[in-house]
Amino acid sequence: MIVKRYKDKKQYRYRNYDYSQAGYYFVTICVKDKRQYFGKIENSKMKLSPIGKIAERFWQEIPKRFVIAELDQFVIMPDHLHGIVIINDDGIDRNTDRNTDRNAPRRVPTPTNPTNPTNPTNPTNPTNPRIPIGIQPLVKNSLSSIINHFKGNVKRCCNKTGYGFFFWQSRFHDRIVRNEKELHRIREYIINNPLNWELEKNNKNNLFI
Repeated sequence: MIVKRYKDKKQYRYRNYDYSQAGYYFVTICVKDKRQYFGKIENSKMKLSPIGKIAERFWQEIPKRFVIAELDQFVIMPDHLHGIVIINDDGIDRNTDRNTDRNAPRRVPTPTNPTNPTNPTNPTNPTNPRIPIGIQPLVKNSLSSIINHFKGNVKRCCNKTGYGFFFWQSRFHDRIVRNEKELHRIREYIINNPLNWELEKNNKNNLFI
């Protein structure tokens, strides 16, 4: 199943896709104007600046704020961050029996086809009752709410610690991870990002595999 992007104007989300459902999401978040505020690459390794360390701290704290969220591979680069965010089923605590064996293999949840009605009688949205029609507040525990919380925390901390010049690029980019093969490929891409920095830093299209 392939979900096509909705191309009216510039879209960053998939039309009618429920970003609060269980799944693996590859996320890219950029600094405004590609300013290299997070640090620099030395000998193919990332050396974090104070702002980079702030971003790293708040990224790692995401599961503490959102019990349905887990973090997979991530990397902070000079002007952007790549990371895999896992959203688990509603009401399932990542610290309970489900993770008793942390070394057990895990399956990548298959996203629901957003074009299939789940409740045709729902008056809010006949395509998916969990996605209201029109402009709405952020859905609790959705990918957008997680990333907005992260970005807001980083910005507020920067403002308080003398780095008020730091700004994020608006919104963020995401990719729904479809299967184990794609998950492995994205993990490898994230791990190798510092090594490939010199080749990719001037081509923004390489940020979003």
